[in-house]
Amino acid sequence: MKKQHVFRSLGIMALSTLFLVGCGSNSGDTANSGDSSAGTGSDGKVKLTFWDENAGPDRTPIWEELIDNFEKDNPDIEVEYVGLPKDDAKSKIDAAIAAKDTPDVASLQTSWLPEFSVRDTLLPLDDYFDQSDLNGKINEGAIDFNKEIVNDGKLYGIPYTQNLDILWLREDLFKEKELEAPTTWDDFFSDVKELTTDDTYGYTIRGGAGGSLQLQRLMYAYSGITDYVDEDGKATVNDPKHVEFLKQYFDLYQENTPKSDITNGYKEMVAGFDTGKVAILHHNIGSFGEHNKSLEDDQFEAAPLPKSVDGKYVAEGGNTIGISIFNNTKHPEEAFKLVEYLNNAASQSKWNQQVGQIPTNSDVLEEDWIKDAQHIKVAFEVYDDPETVLYEPPFYLPDYRSILDNKVDPGIQAVMGGEKSVEDFLDEWAEAIEASVAKYQDAMK
Repeated sequence: MKKQHVFRSLGIMALSTLFLVGCGSNSGDTANSGDSSAGTGSDGKVKLTFWDENAGPDRTPIWEELIDNFEKDNPDIEVEYVGLPKDDAKSKIDAAIAAKDTPDVASLQTSWLPEFSVRDTLLPLDDYFDQSDLNGKINEGAIDFNKEIVNDGKLYGIPYTQNLDILWLREDLFKEKELEAPTTWDDFFSDVKELTTDDTYGYTIRGGAGGSLQLQRLMYAYSGITDYVDEDGKATVNDPKHVEFLKQYFDLYQENTPKSDITNGYKEMVAGFDTGKVAILHHNIGSFGEHNKSLEDDQFEAAPLPKSVDGKYVAEGGNTIGISIFNNTKHPEEAFKLVEYLNNAASQSKWNQQVGQIPTNSDVLEEDWIKDAQHIKVAFEVYDDPETVLYEPPFYLPDYRSILDNKVDPGIQAVMGGEKSVEDFLDEWAEAIEASVAKYQDAMK
């Protein structure tokens, strides 16, 4: 089992020693599927395909503009963009791997890298990166983390964005109730109840796809525990502090949250918040772009997740998304040109500013939009706090995400539907992780 690490921020430029991975945002329609067998066209151009794992009306146009700019700077290369809806992206990539029809280049969540590398489907980027102008500019901690979580210690993805889970607050509704942003979990639960009226729910719970990722970030933010799995291979998800938290949390369902939360995913949660039907939304800074389109500046604001019961900010390590190359590409050199371009300062600045996340390229960190964005300031507040700690999920387990998607997500719905107790839910989650850890340790002997 890989060693657990705790990292801290040492100031705005030292944010480059941290790594954060995102959980997604909006989803959209899938474009025409790519064909990795495409080589050189009749016009002599090199043909590449690029898959986006979180496509939609907000993010797809950014990628299309960046790719268009890349093609203008590289007239001998043509790139086909393929947008995958977030909730289906992993399964579609799995199918492409099985069919040996993967794209040349893709945006991939960091938590997928261990599994994909074990399946021998990604191209190691170490030599390319060492000789690239990006070397020394991209978040060093994120690069190291991406190497640490894979079995062979190689670099399979270059992160272009960092994320952080926060609370989004309807500032206008808080002002009506003369409430301040919650700084403790007692404040949080109290505010949710105070903000619940005949017309408004105080909060919304993500019971649909992706709920497990958000739930565990809340649990560890509450408990302050930093080891997801201890040295004896025991999972901490069923710690008594997590039981305590989830009992209060799920008690909010239907009383202070929409009944539809049991199946609601990201889009439904955002719709409730942006229309004023929900006062507090837990997501990440990456949903800024959608709120910013729907609301005025004085209607919403970001706030850190409350400090843990022992008084510390806790965030999830490894919260990044990166660009990877699949190893069956016929044009690795040209593919890496695209990787470099999407990670240069101009590209990262455009993507992260519009989406609302943190760039990994240090050249972008001094730009005015970084200094002026309220939600980015909140992220720095968390990571610049000398007592902030990070917990590190077991990304190294090949079936880690499968456990969350196929066991924990349905388990959340079972608890919300009254079919399962919090204790049983967490015990089953812990048992699945521990079995995976044991299997991994046996394989590594």
